[in-house]
Amino acid sequence: MTEGIVSGKVAIVTGAARGIGRGIALGLAQEGAKVVVCDIGASLQGAGSDAGPAQQVADEIKQAGSDAIASTLSIAEPKNADAIVKTAVDTFGRVDILVNNAGILRDAIFHRMSHKDWQDVLDVHLNGSFNMSRACATHFREQSSGAFVHMTSTSALVGNFGQANYMAAKFGIVGLSRAIALDMQRFKVRSNCIAPFAWTRMIDSIPAETEEEKRRVERFQQMIPEKIAPLVAYLASDRADGITGQIFGVRNNEVFLFSQPRPVRTLHRSDGWTAEKLDQQLKGAFGASLTPLERSGDVFSWDPV
Repeated sequence: MTEGIVSGKVAIVTGAARGIGRGIALGLAQEGAKVVVCDIGASLQGAGSDAGPAQQVADEIKQAGSDAIASTLSIAEPKNADAIVKTAVDTFGRVDILVNNAGILRDAIFHRMSHKDWQDVLDVHLNGSFNMSRACATHFREQSSGAFVHMTSTSALVGNFGQANYMAAKFGIVGLSRAIALDMQRFKVRSNCIAPFAWTRMIDSIPAETEEEKRRVERFQQMIPEKIAPLVAYLASDRADGITGQIFGVRNNEVFLFSQPRPVRTLHRSDGWTAEKLDQQLKGAFGASLTPLERSGDVFSWDPV
């Protein structure tokens, strides 16, 4: 294995058996990291388990000349997160990088979404990201170094239909990442988010009946999961020093930096507000600056570069 941008580092990647996670695990290994491949091998909806996929990725990394181990523990359980990190430290002597990528989908229009589908999605995406981050945090603090890279989504940053649970979880991850960045900057620990665009099993159910829908699917298929790995490797490396608390996007060969919520307009009255006074002024003052109810495809309307 040639010297890479994260040589000598140990990375944990969740949801690493397929799609974006697999691409990230292989990419980090190619850049010199030792990798803990975490994946329970469940279906897209979170059902079942299979140790095979995670082990296959670990074997592939070993065959390419790096080192890896597999874990099939569920990150939704705090004790499992602690065990995964302990295994990484026991096996490789340290942990330097955590990539929170694991996720499931339980899409439903909001008024039909069950409490279980809400809870299960948050347990994997948001609680799982917290569990793994918290388990790594003590080690990062003690060694005065470490990098978190969390996967968010433009479904949360912009919007999508039928994904209240997924959007809430992915926006929660943005807040989690920002909090980690603020709390752990004194220990030289960084935390950033990536909103990835890639053709994976999470989006391969997009309908493709009309010609326009077929063209849209063809555009999506250009965005292979492996395109996400270089930005992850860079953000996880020491060369990204000073970059923390940010939200990035990767769309084929494009890399984006997203804005974060800040005031865009202000109104004030020295005598204070009533509902009637707000009705008289708010729409006229703020109307042109209100964020429209767009979906990700409305904002990213051009073909991938």
